[in-house]
Amino acid sequence: MLYLGIDQHAKQLTISLRNDAGDIVLKRQVSTEPKRCAEFFAKLRDKAGDEGFIAILEVCGFNDWLLKFLPTVGCTQTILIQPTKKLKVKTDKRDAHALSELLWVNQHRLRVGEPVRGVRQVILPSKHHAESQRITLLRKDAGRMRTRATNRIKNILRKHNLQWQMPTKTFPSVRAVAWLKTVELPPCERAEMDWHLDELERWTTRMNDLEVQIIERSKDDPVVTRLRTIPGCAHYSALSLVCRVGDPHRFPKGKSLAHYWGLTPGVNDSGEGTGRRGRIAKAGSTMARWELAQITLHCLRRDPVLKAWYKPIRNRRGSKIARVAVMRKLAVIIRNMMVHEQTYPECRDDMLARRKRQVTRHKQTA
Repeated sequence: MLYLGIDQHAKQLTISLRNDAGDIVLKRQVSTEPKRCAEFFAKLRDKAGDEGFIAILEVCGFNDWLLKFLPTVGCTQTILIQPTKKLKVKTDKRDAHALSELLWVNQHRLRVGEPVRGVRQVILPSKHHAESQRITLLRKDAGRMRTRATNRIKNILRKHNLQWQMPTKTFPSVRAVAWLKTVELPPCERAEMDWHLDELERWTTRMNDLEVQIIERSKDDPVVTRLRTIPGCAHYSALSLVCRVGDPHRFPKGKSLAHYWGLTPGVNDSGEGTGRRGRIAKAGSTMARWELAQITLHCLRRDPVLKAWYKPIRNRRGSKIARVAVMRKLAVIIRNMMVHEQTYPECRDDMLARRKRQVTRHKQTA
């Protein structure tokens, strides 16, 4: 068996190949030009023989073609990992050597189907979930750009103190946009206003089109339907979270999903200084944490049970830390909803009742 470490870039692949003894038998750079790449891996397939080879590479924004290509040239297993911490001396050759050595060290675990130790391994989403991730990310970007155009329009109005003349209190609205097209401004700012109005219309149209696609993709999904029972969680938020969880059964408990999304605090233990907790790890999906932050605000307004749990933490530690604690609690609830097929009220009440029983038992044994 051969162990291949790949450091991928746009124009070249840096290769480090090891044998069963752990010795480097090949190290070179290979162009990503299709013909040259195919020639190199055809020779590698002949060299590996019937056993084939195992490959490992770090995740990046253009892994897709290589992940599809490797199984066609004799790669029996491809391991995708999160990038490791950058060293003071970093080169592509060092990275490729380190990756191939990591495979060789874990060869016995790989043969019995166990994960590689010491790295955060990436589980690729299914095709449906990957498409959902992309659509929801585009929807988020469209909303941000629409908000940016709205804020720039409001800024122009404030410069001339014209916000009081707006026909509606809310903006953007049909009447407000029609009024803005006729309001008198200096020539330069009139042109800027027209440009921002065009941007507003364009991003609003794109956002509405994406909303239609999101509803179409999620209308027959029972998991999305259950997540929509969470206060403030509509089709967009529910689909965003479902496609970023994937298979919920790979998380042994609810806290595992909170850790996967980087919502658990970092720990810095050394010597006598034990139990030092820091800020949350932020190691998982940024989009999932952003969605949970938005849903948390709605839950605290509309769910008296969760708000009663939130208030004591806020009084002790402050509102920011308390909101993160609610986000962590929601991650646990979401995992349990998906695994146990429960609605939000059922799962929330079961979890809080279970927590009360644990506290009661702890007091009795103390």
